[in-house]
Amino acid sequence: MDLRPSRRRRALAVPLGLVLTASLGLAGAAAANAQDSDGAAAPKAKAGEKLSYIVNTETDGGTVKRVKREIREADGKVVATYKKIGVIVAHSSNPGFGEALRAVDGVDSAGATRTAPLKAATTTEVGKPHFVKEPKAKSTLAKAQANDQEPLESLQWDKRAIKADKAAKIDQGSKKVTVGVIDTGVDDTHPDLKPNFSAKQSANCVGGKADTTPGAWRPYNADEDYHGTHVAGIIAAPRNGVGIAGTAPGVKVASLKVSEPETSLFYSEAVVCAMVFAADHGIEVTNNSYYVDPWLYNCDNQADQKAIAESVQRAIRYAQGKGVTTVSSAGNSSHDLAAAEIVDDTSPNDTTPVKRTINPATCPDVPTMLNGATSVSSTGPENLKSYYSNYGRYEIDVTAPGGDRAFQTPEEPAKDGGVLSTMPNGDYAYLQGTSMAGPQVAGVAALIKSNHPKASAQEISWMLKAQAQTLPCPEKYDPGNRGTYAANCTGVKGNNSFYGHGIVDALAAVTK
Repeated sequence: MDLRPSRRRRALAVPLGLVLTASLGLAGAAAANAQDSDGAAAPKAKAGEKLSYIVNTETDGGTVKRVKREIREADGKVVATYKKIGVIVAHSSNPGFGEALRAVDGVDSAGATRTAPLKAATTTEVGKPHFVKEPKAKSTLAKAQANDQEPLESLQWDKRAIKADKAAKIDQGSKKVTVGVIDTGVDDTHPDLKPNFSAKQSANCVGGKADTTPGAWRPYNADEDYHGTHVAGIIAAPRNGVGIAGTAPGVKVASLKVSEPETSLFYSEAVVCAMVFAADHGIEVTNNSYYVDPWLYNCDNQADQKAIAESVQRAIRYAQGKGVTTVSSAGNSSHDLAAAEIVDDTSPNDTTPVKRTINPATCPDVPTMLNGATSVSSTGPENLKSYYSNYGRYEIDVTAPGGDRAFQTPEEPAKDGGVLSTMPNGDYAYLQGTSMAGPQVAGVAALIKSNHPKASAQEISWMLKAQAQTLPCPEKYDPGNRGTYAANCTGVKGNNSFYGHGIVDALAAVTK
């Protein structure tokens, strides 16, 4: 079976029959593939190519002001300044810009956020979601209403797995709590999202500077940029007699768009913007179903990659200090994040990937491996690790249903092992991925926050783990007995490499 990934591999959803290691766009600048001792690629900008840079400085006002002057003197242009965390976004066509800024006193790290120049790259769309229509028959609708269900809720095996259906009968969450979806944009006109959408807490952060123009938070292309809309429905689709039910159907959801047009790449300057915006606009939880492009892993001995990881780490810490719980999907590469070595042949994904061997202890997957992020693995309908899901001892905090359409069968009447949720233009579809597991956890976090409004972000993370339904390691894990995705689960029930502290529990979130 050919299992190659879709172009949205970076946004962590996996179509059936698609693998997780395909090379992405080859347009833009060619990489000068120098190798360090760990095999990490170090592409160089070419003269005349404009790149985007992150500059991480000391946070005092004098240093930030002086570094901004140094940026201009190095032929750079300041695009955005996040003074509170000492992060500056700049553009420059000077190939020596990063090196020049790293030599400036008060600069902790600086580097290019991409290897392609500031223009769209070319990617290939592979695979399609499985669309589902709302039932039209009055008898079907009447049966759903009689069971106190939404019209498509019987197909949501994932909500039953985390007891969200039972939780909804007690508490659906507070309108005072908002989950920010940092993603490809959300179609807030969808009838199953509109009632819970918070426009005043939404923005377009592409490029690193927030644009709050009405509608700027929506997808560029409804047929391609559906990821964020799907995630939003998993979290907070209301119980309004339409379509599906979200994990926390009573909370608000906001859109923080960070994906580049045409490529759907998520660069660090946009992610930093979104996290800071969320913190400054009263958002209590953010969902992060992606890794920061163009590097699957960001090595601290590579200047550009170090700057990317540091900028996002600063943003997470700032958000955490403002009460924001950061939920992050663990990734779809079937990697053991606690292994001594991982082979990455997909980075950089905005130009030409170069095969490298990295140590995740010094080359984290951003943001899921950063301090302050709650990392989420994925399970399928049989409560086993999804074949594609990353895992790792002490790297996974909790798990949640993300689907497994290849090796796990859902209970009837669901016909698909993916997760059903909203799509642009009023549609619904099944998708699978740790992208679908993360928002389940974000929804449960929102329920906990609704019931414990004074709880800190750290306390919300602790409660997610303490309330989780423990899952033991399987005796053997080899989906399909093929060896392709075989993995070794280590640890004990309640704290192991596959499931962390267990599968999140929505019912416990509203009763404890």
